[in-house]
Amino acid sequence: MTLLTSFKKTKNSFSQVLKELGWIDTGIFISNKLLRLVSQDKLRIYKYYLVTQPVRDKPYLPPHRGKEIKIRLIDKMDAIVSSFPRPLHVIESRFNCGAKCLVAFKDGRFIGFLWLQLGPYQEDEVRARFIPLPENRAAWDFDVFIVPEYRFGLAFTRLWDEANNLLSNSDIYWSYSRIAATNSVSLKSHLRQNAECLGSAHFLCSDKWQLTVASLFPYFHLSFHENSYPKFYLKTKLMTSQSIS
Repeated sequence: MTLLTSFKKTKNSFSQVLKELGWIDTGIFISNKLLRLVSQDKLRIYKYYLVTQPVRDKPYLPPHRGKEIKIRLIDKMDAIVSSFPRPLHVIESRFNCGAKCLVAFKDGRFIGFLWLQLGPYQEDEVRARFIPLPENRAAWDFDVFIVPEYRFGLAFTRLWDEANNLLSNSDIYWSYSRIAATNSVSLKSHLRQNAECLGSAHFLCSDKWQLTVASLFPYFHLSFHENSYPKFYLKTKLMTSQSIS
């Protein structure tokens, strides 16, 4: 590969990232890459958008579509967890915290999952606790994963139909989540589902300390140990009298 070809490839990659993320989030993306490189991965930057969406009482898909994709609610003893693309200790910690996991199968093969926490969620990528409101009427959804070859199929929608059904049956009216600023596909997908963006939070992390700067309360937090973290009490502006009754 010539120097000119390499330059054109880099330029095209940058243009694509810029098109997807915009100038600010592209700057954060590049800063994180450089910071991790020069610090040998000891310093990291994360930016999350905090969003919420109403729980649907009607499915996205009609009954005849996606019926070949089976969804099952599992527990930590299910053998399928060994197939998950996540460390086992992370999976165990989620179940121990009361998280629920919906798994998608096609022809008996694992093709994806979606996690739900019916109440406050302790983030496992940075130090933060997210508390969705109103209490007992809001949940937290996280780590939606689809096997790459099935990402343009109906697995994602089937998982969300089952998630909405589970939440609705639990008298949950709102589901909150955080979306990495670099995940423009997920953010756009949530916004298409009538999601509301509540704000954003930035985290500058090392192995020992963490600086948090957010657009919503508590706005600023400095942590020097794992038991110190900001608490985000999240409330939708679109809340109705039904959702707080």
